[in-house]
Amino acid sequence: MRSNRSKRCTRHTLHVITLAILVCGQAIAGQTFSVPLRSRVAIPDAPGRFRVAYAEQQWDPCETAIIICDMWDRHWCTGATERVGELAPVMNHVISTARDKGILIVHAPSGTIEHYRDHPARRRATAAPKAVSVPEAVSSWRQWKDDAEKTAGYPIDHSDGGCDCRPPCKEGSPWTGQIDVIRIEDQDAISDSGVEVWNLLEARGLENVILMGVHTNMCVLGRPFGLRNLANAGKNVVLMRDLTDTMYNSRRPPQVSHFTGTDLVVEHVEQYVCPTTTSNVFTGEPAFRFREDKRPLVVFLCAESEYRAVETLPEFARELELKHGLDCEVLQASTGKQGEAIHTIRGMEILTDANLVVVFVRRRSFQADQMKYLREFLDRGGPLIGLRTASHAFDSRGTSPQGHDEWTQFDAEVLGGNYRGHHGAGPVATITVAAGVEGHAILRGIELPLLSNGSLYRPSPLAVGAQLLLVGTIPDQSPEPVAWTNRCEKSRVFYTSLGHPDDFKNPQFRKLLTNAVFWAMDKD
Repeated sequence: MRSNRSKRCTRHTLHVITLAILVCGQAIAGQTFSVPLRSRVAIPDAPGRFRVAYAEQQWDPCETAIIICDMWDRHWCTGATERVGELAPVMNHVISTARDKGILIVHAPSGTIEHYRDHPARRRATAAPKAVSVPEAVSSWRQWKDDAEKTAGYPIDHSDGGCDCRPPCKEGSPWTGQIDVIRIEDQDAISDSGVEVWNLLEARGLENVILMGVHTNMCVLGRPFGLRNLANAGKNVVLMRDLTDTMYNSRRPPQVSHFTGTDLVVEHVEQYVCPTTTSNVFTGEPAFRFREDKRPLVVFLCAESEYRAVETLPEFARELELKHGLDCEVLQASTGKQGEAIHTIRGMEILTDANLVVVFVRRRSFQADQMKYLREFLDRGGPLIGLRTASHAFDSRGTSPQGHDEWTQFDAEVLGGNYRGHHGAGPVATITVAAGVEGHAILRGIELPLLSNGSLYRPSPLAVGAQLLLVGTIPDQSPEPVAWTNRCEKSRVFYTSLGHPDDFKNPQFRKLLTNAVFWAMDKD
């Protein structure tokens, strides 16, 4: 016969599970929510290169959990403590919204769990019935997800502990619990045990897991309940990439800013471990940025299927990040050639904070609720660069789905061009400087002529006020404008019909484009 205590424990466990089901069902009434996911896919036969891939999933809140990793009240590194303090209010807002949807919130301030021994949320974790099958790995730290990640290694050197302060802080374990700004409600769970977390997930049938917290290159990846273990165990695990941080000393390789170091680790996660998303899923607002992150934000709109921009733009964006200290985001739409899906993009709310937009889009008609951010960006004088097919970026030739925004006059109104098609492929175009503009900032340091394998576009005549910079010629044809600047109200605009994959292989073209990036933002 079981003891009374055993019966009470069983009743308590059943009560916890039943209550969770009732709360979840009442909170969301069977509705799902949309989760945009970003990952990076390796390019075959091109080591170290990848393309950005976006997908969208519909999640049931009753099948979803959020794990908050090591958001301690105090870290041994002063800088880390300050950044946790800045993250915490945003994180609390996100989990409050998620909790209202019926999502389980798991607080995991490692090493401080005894502090919460009498909290109902702690009892919920210990009361979860043991799962039928518990992956062995969730009981221990995981150094690498698999051999592919191990071979790649980390993109940053954090071998010194990662403190970015001067002088360096003394290492230790000063934390006593989770930072109080992040509220722990009775219906939540508290645990730093991978086994307990796994039991919770299995008991509730939770297949979708979002991790947020610190630090991505250490605990978020490696803890028993971390990204690597949950990914290997088959959970649909995702990193919330804007609500995280790294332990990285910017004086260590690759000697980039602390925030670029975080971005590099996020890219590593997306390529080798799992997809990422942002807090926009719950807030509807642009992704969180730290106050001290002063890097200019460059957003690339990529949506074409002719010139492999899905490969060339991420590589160029990384060059801007590593060599020039910029913050680059690539919004990648479908690379298909037809169907309604090619007219869909997500994430353009980021343009609210952008310092520059680069458009490499071909005959798309995006949703009006997304395109409004581009129109608002230009209305307030935001600078823009157009590459190659941007001359017919938003002219879908009447295939625009209902509720989408077709901007047929984007070329004339914004870029200052007059696209009339292009010459046939084959002749190599010779690109030379236009008369009288040799000293222009965009042309500084460029060795001319350039040779381009891309078919020569026919964009003449240019708008009144546009300044011609480069001219292209092919045999037996009249010269055509290849690059120019324009003013769209208050916006600085640069356009070039270059952008063929071979153009991006040319250091002179990349230098030209880099110069244009800084010219457009009016920066040295």
